Formats: sequence, C-alpha cells, structure tokens
Amino acid sequence: MTARIAFVASDAPTAQIARAALASRFGDAPEKEADVIVALGGDGFMLHTLHRTQGLNAPVYGMNRGTVGFLMNDYSESDLPERLAAAEEEVIHPLVMEAQSADGAHHRALAINEVSLLRSGAQTAQLRISVDGRLRLEELVCDGALVSTPAGSTAYNYSAHGPILPIGSDVLALTAVAAFRPRRWRGALVRSSATVRFDVAQPDKRPVMAVADSRAVENVLWVEVRSMPDIGHRILFDPGHGLEERLLREQFV
Repeated sequence: MTARIAFVASDAPTAQIARAALASRFGDAPEKEADVIVALGGDGFMLHTLHRTQGLNAPVYGMNRGTVGFLMNDYSESDLPERLAAAEEEVIHPLVMEAQSADGAHHRALAINEVSLLRSGAQTAQLRISVDGRLRLEELVCDGALVSTPAGSTAYNYSAHGPILPIGSDVLALTAVAAFRPRRWRGALVRSSATVRFDVAQPDKRPVMAVADSRAVENVLWVEVRSMPDIGHRILFDPGHGLEERLLREQFV
C-alpha cells in the first residue's frame, strides 16, 4: 500500500521548487489524512513543522533544502517511497517553559531544542538558579543560560560550549552563555525529570528575555523549565543516519 504523503516546505525558493516537483510526482495528501509528512527546508523549518503537527498521528520525515540540516535527511526525488518505507522512527520529548514577565502575564511554550535566557539590555544578566526547589547557584553573571534536550545539544548549547548528550540519555544540559561570574562554572547535567528555575535579579536594570526554540518572551522575572515525557515528536531518518549516529559523529569533527 502506497503511503499518503503530505508535503510542506519553507519559504526558500529551493524548498518551494522541491515541494512542487515532489507533489506532482507522488501526490499531496491533506496533513490530517497523511501517513507521513515530508518537510522540505532546514532545521528551523523542521522544528516549526514538529511543533505545528504535534497533534497529528503522522511522523515527519525531513529532507534538507536549507543550510545545516542536522534534523533532515539528504534530498532526493527519485526513491522517496522506498526511503519512507525503510525509515527508522525516533521519538523526542520537548521541554516546557513556564515564565512570568514584568507585566504580570504568565507564558507557556514548548521547546524541542532548548529554552534559553538572554540579556536584552546593555548590561549582563544576573540569574539565580534552583533545581527541584533547591538553590544551586546564588548568582550567575552572564550573557545568558540555557537548558537543552539531547536532541538540541548540538545546536545553541554546543556553540555555548555545552556538552553533546547521547540521544535517549536521561539528562538535560544546563549551560551558561558567556559566564562572567563564577568564571569557572561550566554548567551542569540534571535529570530529565528535574525542574530548573531561573530567577532574574534587577530585572529593571538588567532585562532578560526567554526563548523556547523560536518563541520569545521579553522582560521575564522568572522561568521554570522541565521535560514533557507525555509529549512525543515522531521523526523519521534514513537507516544508519538517525539522531544517535549524528550526535556521536558530531563529537569527532
């Protein structure tokens, strides 16, 4: 039985051209009726597609029409049905961010890669960090800090010198961004079931924004981050090119 495929693409011309060619060749089912969703673009578009289709039953198979394509498979038009039939599924669980902003509003957002706090003014941020209700760091003076999932550990977390986490590991990475004090603090690993809380000191003088993947909240007073094991994003990869292999390969380049 031929899989019903829904094709989605980023706004990039290369992605739109690919979508038109694939839809003409293999048909284009409505997302709600599809057996699989094929996303054409880069990693940012893949994250957007995973968030947007969270409530659907179809897994997402990405093909790279962007730049890095860490979450994507190589692009090819000729053998798509065979590749989809042989693809291996991986399930990743997002983080949930709860935050309160200075205007009193409460915000909630999901993040597949990471939740980051970043200074949004001229001065460094001052953060207080607690894990599961216990104060762990009285003062972190920095440009920011983040909590990363294993799937997102090679993205912003890695560029901030955080560790690459094996897929399926039961930990999250807590990483500082340009820490000034304490100078030698290199972050921490916490259980995936832990709740990490950031409290912002002097928010008027040292404003901080929080970002869950691409959703930003300005002028936060506090942020709590925890994993959501009851939510699973289904991603398809070509055999031998799944997240475990990609994360391992990144550590030897």
